[in-house]
Amino acid sequence: MRDFRKYDVWNLAVDFSTSIYSLTENFPVNESYGLTVQLRRASVSIASNIAEGASRSSELDFCRFLEIALGSAFEVETQLIISAKLEYITPEIVDMLLENTKETKQLNTNY
Repeated sequence: MRDFRKYDVWNLAVDFSTSIYSLTENFPVNESYGLTVQLRRASVSIASNIAEGASRSSELDFCRFLEIALGSAFEVETQLIISAKLEYITPEIVDMLLENTKETKQLNTNY
């Protein structure tokens, strides 16, 4: 079993998720069950899937969970872009946060 806490990418994902929580506190109330919850769940999913994958005994299973985490990172990226288009956040904030997701994309060396 791997210690997920030692992975830099897991630590970055945890920090990223807490940033998303702080950011979405300022979203409109009518987004409580929309983008706010979607962004929060997807961002938490990144670190959670890394941790869950680390508990798997085979490399294949671990890689599958890393792929799921990567998918969640792309999901968050999409939701941030939508949030900017709706003017809930500025494009500068999106760029800053997406810079952080580039670090998360080290989950897969194909990107």
